[in-house]
Amino acid sequence: MYQVNDHVVYGNYGICVVKAIGKLEMDSAAKDRLYYTLEPLYSEKNTIYTPVDKKDATMRCAITEQEAWNLIDGIQGQEMIQVADEKRAEHEYREIMKTNECTGWSRIIKTIYLKNRKRLETGKRYTAKDDVYLRLAEDFLYRELAAALNVNREDVESIISDRVKQLN
Repeated sequence: MYQVNDHVVYGNYGICVVKAIGKLEMDSAAKDRLYYTLEPLYSEKNTIYTPVDKKDATMRCAITEQEAWNLIDGIQGQEMIQVADEKRAEHEYREIMKTNECTGWSRIIKTIYLKNRKRLETGKRYTAKDDVYLRLAEDFLYRELAAALNVNREDVESIISDRVKQLN
């Protein structure tokens, strides 16, 4: 069970703070059931209410500061996503996004970044679908890293870049 003020990742809302745990005074809520009240960080989305006893794979603990640094330090050694064609790539990206995990988001970013760099070197443009998945993965990963590292979301990309350069 999560506690008040815990950071959690909840589905496509991303990183949230547990604001309260208790019964809800709403007509649509079961009167005898406890709910988490979640407030998304870094977004203007509404407050989320989800039952405490709901076995939901879309909610997990957010990563810690140490886990964030370990993830950043391991980026260079991460495997790229290997797919034969663009249709398969989109399917693979979609499945990874559903897992709601930082390492998956990081692999998507690395794969698309390196693929786009190769495409530009050969005079080709990157695909719109790659751009969509790159932005989604960056948004989810950078928000969670920002919360773990206690920095602004806008600073995360340069923090990653600086750290990777230090490791070389």
